[in-house]
Amino acid sequence: MDQTVEALNNAYQEFVAAAAAVLETKEGSTGQKTAATDAALENFKLRWELFKVACDQAEEFVESVKQRIGSECLVDEATGSVAGRPGQTATTGLPPISAVRLEQMSKAVRWLVIELQQGSGAAGSASHAHPSVPFDARFHEDSGQ
Repeated sequence: MDQTVEALNNAYQEFVAAAAAVLETKEGSTGQKTAATDAALENFKLRWELFKVACDQAEEFVESVKQRIGSECLVDEATGSVAGRPGQTATTGLPPISAVRLEQMSKAVRWLVIELQQGSGAAGSASHAHPSVPFDARFHEDSGQ
């Protein structure tokens, strides 16, 4: 995380310095277009693009951390690990499930999402040997519930 913040800060500082150089060069040329102002503008454009890339990378990092935290919270909630933490209690009233089963369900959902995004229309039929049999997302353990 520190590396991402440092890269973003450096890109921002270089962008601001390039903006200041454009203003200084333009002022020094009394508003006329010169090779120096063109060079300053090109540098400014480059620094702007690099700053946007650094922002995108920071945003990707934040999103990945949010997903990881969300996944960890989901696993904690589903497996009952939250109740073991000081100051927190499990209030869902649902029995905990195993982390392995949660991962299996998560994979099943991901495959369904991928199939829906690809526009298959018949989600789940491509992954089953018998397309005439309807897709059943329940696991064997669920049959008793």
